[in-house]
Amino acid sequence: MSNHPWTKTALDIRIWAEELEDFVPFEVFDVHTHLHDWSHYKEPSKSHGPYASTIGRHFPRATRAIADAVDASLMPGRKVDRLSFPYPYPQPVDVSSANSLIATEMADAPASAGLMLVQPDMTTGQIRKTLRQTGMIGLKPYLVYARKSTPANARITDFLPEPQIALADELGLIIMMHLSKRDAVADPDNIRDILILTERYPNAKWILAHCARSYSAWAIEAAASALRGLPNVWYDTSTVCEADALDALYTGIGVDRVMYGSDDLIGPMRGKYIAFGRAWSLLHADNQSLSLGHCEPGMTFIRYEQLRAMKRGARQIGLTQQERKSLFHDTARALIDSVPRG
Repeated sequence: MSNHPWTKTALDIRIWAEELEDFVPFEVFDVHTHLHDWSHYKEPSKSHGPYASTIGRHFPRATRAIADAVDASLMPGRKVDRLSFPYPYPQPVDVSSANSLIATEMADAPASAGLMLVQPDMTTGQIRKTLRQTGMIGLKPYLVYARKSTPANARITDFLPEPQIALADELGLIIMMHLSKRDAVADPDNIRDILILTERYPNAKWILAHCARSYSAWAIEAAASALRGLPNVWYDTSTVCEADALDALYTGIGVDRVMYGSDDLIGPMRGKYIAFGRAWSLLHADNQSLSLGHCEPGMTFIRYEQLRAMKRGARQIGLTQQERKSLFHDTARALIDSVPRG
């Protein structure tokens, strides 16, 4: 057996067969995939940099072929297309090469698409030119590029200036938004900004990543009544492993606005994002010393923990076959196809 990070153990095989195979439909559209190259991160001592133990160790170069191999292993028998974008390494990062990689990887995958990594100092002319040259269909900003504030306390326009949002509105582009603020989507500034910006720019299509960064239920519970019904906002499920968070999203926002995303390929594949208090963190084999002699101690894939949460979070609404199909494919397919190309 090959020794890839995505090689399955007996535990993985059992979880897929007993818990997940009957939940994941044949067609899957993954709206949250990172394809990237570690060499694009220009941190001088990168062997000791903050991302060396995750991205640099596990996926120093993540291509569509690797993403396809991971999907074939973890979700056998499924047909997977994807929305891909670079990993947003902190500065200094070679943004041009990162975007070129996405364009190259997506060039011969017409059913898939790519988003452009953007930074606040980019002009709309630069962005427009790159979109035209690459065929990418939207923007991927990120909080580590925030101006005027720290990444942990940034408002949306601190790292996605309004002229860039206006360009997305003009061209009908997708914006993949990873919210900042310690209270994530529950933060009053975030709620206010989402309401104002989505109304002011109705043709921009927002995806709020990681259940609007609600890794446990409390954040989306607090925000859902304000955000429900926005016609140009969707949510992806990437790396959210708490069933109550998915339940809160399905019931508070509506399952018709939710799409599957994996967040691959960026780091340790095994573990689980755990929530406690008003915090959350990734638990994996290298950062815990739990005493597990009383049970099966092996960890499964983060992907499987997320799929478990997606399934169990839907219990009270009882997803129909068509709703599952939409959750994993049709909603995303319609969104991608709604973006003008060429």
